[in-house]
Amino acid sequence: MHSELVLSTASFVLVMVGSPGPNNLMLMASGVNFGVRRSIPHMVGIILGCQVLLLAMAIGLGELLVTYPQAALVLKAVSVLFLIYVALLLWQAGALSTQKNVRARPMSVWEAAVFQWVNPKAWMMCLTMVAALGQSSLRDGSLASVALTFALLSVPLLALWNAGGQVLNIWLQKGSRLLWFNRVMALLLLGSVGLVIR
Repeated sequence: MHSELVLSTASFVLVMVGSPGPNNLMLMASGVNFGVRRSIPHMVGIILGCQVLLLAMAIGLGELLVTYPQAALVLKAVSVLFLIYVALLLWQAGALSTQKNVRARPMSVWEAAVFQWVNPKAWMMCLTMVAALGQSSLRDGSLASVALTFALLSVPLLALWNAGGQVLNIWLQKGSRLLWFNRVMALLLLGSVGLVIR
């Protein structure tokens, strides 16, 4: 049973964390604009934020949202507003390397962790994992196995998205390519708003 749980969790995490979504788009943009080393706190924050969200779901937050649909509606509204805000920041970032903008920086651990609470893909992923585990997950240790598998597999997947951005940086330094890359990332992030309002 334990090995089956780890394998099914691994498959789920590979698909969910490896596929495009708000976190991966923002990590790729961070890799382009700031590089891998400066983006490490962003990656750590994503993993920590998802772990806390997963635990909160397991102890009853998901059921609370089902019981009080108004709370779910407020969460959706906050998610949409925050995704729009981040997309606007990306749109306005332009070519950071030519702007000498000292305020420009990657997300901190805290900011990336808190972002998971308004990230629709993170909510869907954590709700699905908790629903698959059932109510005994805290007692029998299966939640701990799922959380560990999730954390361990997320590290290389998130790092790949971020490193991909850094590799792109070389090509994007010519002309206005970086400006347009940031704007395309902003539009894709706005597209993820569809995940929330469905």
